[in-house]
Amino acid sequence: MSLRKVPCTIVTGFLGAGKTSLLRHVLQNADGRRLAVIVNEFGDVGIDGEILKGCGIASCPEENVVELANGCLCCTVADDFVPALESLIGRPDAPEHILIETSGLALPKPLVKAFNWPAIASRVTVDGVVAVVDGPAVAAGRFADDPEALAAQRAEDASLDHDNPLEEVYEDQLLCADMILLNKADLLDEATLDTVERDIRAVVPRAVKVLATRNGAVEPRILLGLGAAAEADLEARPSHHDDEEEHDHDDFESFVVELPETADPEAVVARLRRTAEAHDILRMKGFLAVAGKPMRLLVQGVGARFQQQFDRAWAAGEARRSRLVVIGRSGLDRAAIAAALAT
Repeated sequence: MSLRKVPCTIVTGFLGAGKTSLLRHVLQNADGRRLAVIVNEFGDVGIDGEILKGCGIASCPEENVVELANGCLCCTVADDFVPALESLIGRPDAPEHILIETSGLALPKPLVKAFNWPAIASRVTVDGVVAVVDGPAVAAGRFADDPEALAAQRAEDASLDHDNPLEEVYEDQLLCADMILLNKADLLDEATLDTVERDIRAVVPRAVKVLATRNGAVEPRILLGLGAAAEADLEARPSHHDDEEEHDHDDFESFVVELPETADPEAVVARLRRTAEAHDILRMKGFLAVAGKPMRLLVQGVGARFQQQFDRAWAAGEARRSRLVVIGRSGLDRAAIAAALAT
């Protein structure tokens, strides 16, 4: 057996930033390299894992896509993550590289720390932490406040330290990164792109490469093989939660809405957009069953921005049903949202 540690790339980033698109691109351009993926979902229904399993890529068969749903990897290391990792690297045809997609609400640093656990420390290493940023969302100020104004406020009032959990999650993901992908750059003009990149660099205190990307398209040779050994470099990755024994995600919640088959998907997406705006929903994603169509329609929304595409045919014996995961801040009016989506 080889004593070489299996390199792992942790892909972090906020809700809807484009992490799954990035992984799909890497899998489709693996050039024969054996890859495996661990996907973590916030919520009961695994949408991202379903997307990746539908790729049909020989270098990453379905059994190499491991889904860990309804829990944050950084909080369930012992119960979920370490066993999943051990299972993958213990196979006779063990993957040559493992990609780990965290939940959009996960803090990456605790997951990096987990690579020092005795059960896996001698067998795997964090090749790199890649943070995917939704450029238009950050430009709109949805996930990040003015760093200078916030710093001035915090200096005057320590109680403000945790007033914006979204900003803390976003900043923790940047602070842990070895590479930052400023995604959806094609939706920004050059001046706005420069401003977002400048704001990112203001958050990160060390030299980190920032790449502008579209649809998460990055050459795997750029992304894989960073050799960061991040688990041995924790001091260079500060976090808002370094002094906490544990953290929770009580600030956020998710639930599933089931819809009937539709003959007018554009009308459904328009309804999703209106509902997201009315209830300040952070993220909606899922599949729609469209009457007369043999393929399922993948729908993904960040705030009020939605995109849709037919992703694969419904499998034989598979129930044709429409299911959407809704994610937002705690206190969502679930009944009102479900009623609005079903109207």
